[in-house]
Amino acid sequence: MTVLAVIGGTGADYFPGRKATQEHVTANVWGQLSAPIEEWEAHGHRVLFLARHGTGGGIPPHRVNYRANLQGLREAGAEQIIALNAVGGISISAGKLMVPDQLIDYTWGRGHSYYDSAEAPIEFIDFTKPYSDILRNGLIKACARAGVAVTSRGTYGVTQGPRLETAAEIDRLERDGCDVVGMTAMPEAALARELGIPYAALAMTVNAAAGRDATHGIHADIARHIKSTVADAARVIDAYLGAL
Repeated sequence: MTVLAVIGGTGADYFPGRKATQEHVTANVWGQLSAPIEEWEAHGHRVLFLARHGTGGGIPPHRVNYRANLQGLREAGAEQIIALNAVGGISISAGKLMVPDQLIDYTWGRGHSYYDSAEAPIEFIDFTKPYSDILRNGLIKACARAGVAVTSRGTYGVTQGPRLETAAEIDRLERDGCDVVGMTAMPEAALARELGIPYAALAMTVNAAAGRDATHGIHADIARHIKSTVADAARVIDAYLGAL
């Protein structure tokens, strides 16, 4: 039996199949988790689900207690983590999924590490590949089984938020090599690496990034695509669990 954790982002309330039979504690040495960790079984495996932005989605990206969240999942037994991230598309069309293989961190002032005390020994983690190749490949294969189109690699640019970016900032991210832009991949990915938990992401492109498509507007795009991309991500996760 594998213990798979799913961290839901924007649109977590739309994630189908949530049927919690157990909830875990909501605080640890790092403080309060965003929400109770929900647990259920699927395909003979334990599933842990945590709403990154809290119940109802009211916690902004820069105020998420990433350290408490990841530590809480570890204490609940998480052996793998799949992160769901709603993102804006730079080279990826709205309504599509991407399994990123790289990221660039533009955030600041967040609790970026568990090595936060002069008394504790520090480990300089290898972050050359921020996402687990094994877990990424499993998700890509699951997309095929679920019949969900996916871009199998790309770079996620992580901005501070909560405001959205200017068109010039998106131009800069594109020059830097970013394919999508979002606000929650860091420090989450690095903290998972510090804890030794394999971590990968399903980036759900819910809108065209600033300056990329003025036809509908960013918020209208999100309203059009959030439910369908969350549903696609849930199908992929179900297919992934079914193949474990």
